[in-house]
Amino acid sequence: MLTILGFTMIATFLVLIMLKKMSPIAALVLIPALFCVFVGKGAKLGDYVIDGVTSLAPTAAMLMFAIVYFGVMIDVGLFDPIVRGILKFCKADPLRIVVGTAVLAAIVSLDGDGSTTFMITVSAMYPLYKRLKMSLVVMTGVAAMANGVMNTLPWGGPTARAATALKLDASDIFVPMIPALAVGLLGVLALSYVLGRRERKRLGVLTLDEVLEPETETVLVGAGAGASVDGSSAVAKKAARTGGSGSGSGTDADLPEADDDFQGLDPHRATLRPKLYWFNALLTVTLLTAMIMEWLPIPVLFLLGAALALTVNFPHMPDQKARLGAHAENVLNVSGMVFAAAVFTGVLQGTGMVDHMSKWLVSNIPDGMGPHMALVTGVLSIPLTYFMSNDGFYFGVLPVLAEAGQAHGVSSLEIARASLVGQPLHMSSPLVPAVYVLVGMAKVEFGDHTRFVVKWAALTSLVVLGAGILFGII
Repeated sequence: MLTILGFTMIATFLVLIMLKKMSPIAALVLIPALFCVFVGKGAKLGDYVIDGVTSLAPTAAMLMFAIVYFGVMIDVGLFDPIVRGILKFCKADPLRIVVGTAVLAAIVSLDGDGSTTFMITVSAMYPLYKRLKMSLVVMTGVAAMANGVMNTLPWGGPTARAATALKLDASDIFVPMIPALAVGLLGVLALSYVLGRRERKRLGVLTLDEVLEPETETVLVGAGAGASVDGSSAVAKKAARTGGSGSGSGTDADLPEADDDFQGLDPHRATLRPKLYWFNALLTVTLLTAMIMEWLPIPVLFLLGAALALTVNFPHMPDQKARLGAHAENVLNVSGMVFAAAVFTGVLQGTGMVDHMSKWLVSNIPDGMGPHMALVTGVLSIPLTYFMSNDGFYFGVLPVLAEAGQAHGVSSLEIARASLVGQPLHMSSPLVPAVYVLVGMAKVEFGDHTRFVVKWAALTSLVVLGAGILFGII
């Protein structure tokens, strides 16, 4: 019964948010609360929620102050040269910008933290997507998939969990997987190329001067509709010359845009602090270095960094309050999502649904698949790491799969490597706090992101699995 209720709860949540019948926050809270009552453990709901909130509180604190920090860095112009440099390199070509998004996300992912990767990537790329009226779910989808492949780095989390759970050396798991993961990353770049071509066909290619000219219009975007702008828009001018439309053709339903009038590259905004540019750059590099070297807990680092950035760049109290107010919406959205997700994970784990779901899946593996347990593990990792946390999968399910594999002569190393396959999809799971940073900063509906990315991320995971089998790694 718990198995059926667990799968039903997850399916109900996904359907409701993808159909936009409920907001993600409401769905994350109300659906698990309702199912907790169905299970007959409504009296323990409070305990489950507190346990979930306690486990995610440090993550919520880190995200809150990290958003403030990177928000201030955007305000003061730290990323403006990066944006202009990327724009000049991409020549206002949507294809190059989408590919550049994947490359940037992959490079920044070397720090091993998804939240930081998404904040830096969105900070740099968001103005370009808005200026060219490109689809924001393309940005979030490509960034999430690139980060998912890179999340398999030994310091990223999954590899270390697999090594700990099976008592193996992390390097023995990761190093042989490098060729397969490299193929997966190439797959993400190839997909970025295809999506970029779709965006180029939809929008055309603007000149640099057109993209950098001041924006005066208000963008009004409805569900599945294009943008309504006045004649001063660079996109409108381009459309007028080419006979096309700035809102594109048949890809709108798959590639929705967000409603905003963001002035991304305004070189005259009042918050710029050009005299403090190198201080802010040094502060950011120091902060990221401290995070990688683990000098202090990440929430503490971002708390200190945000306080220092505000104090130095905006020494007057009214200015500090204005900056905090400007980023309050993002902070509230992301932290609210994290605490709401704590309810979902708390109920899943507290009621025992996760345990029953994993045991049911493992017990239903046909005996004839025993010698192919590495392949089975790779396939199962795709949905399981989406529907449950990495901790739940690697510490709860993986040891059972490894034991079943050993009974048929399959080594634990092969099982561990195969368990990494699902990470490209995992990074868009509603149970991953970092994804709320991604969609929150990009101003994309979580349901839109999910509907767009799931099929492509699952395909990327299958590419990694296929490459691993082809190279004899899995």
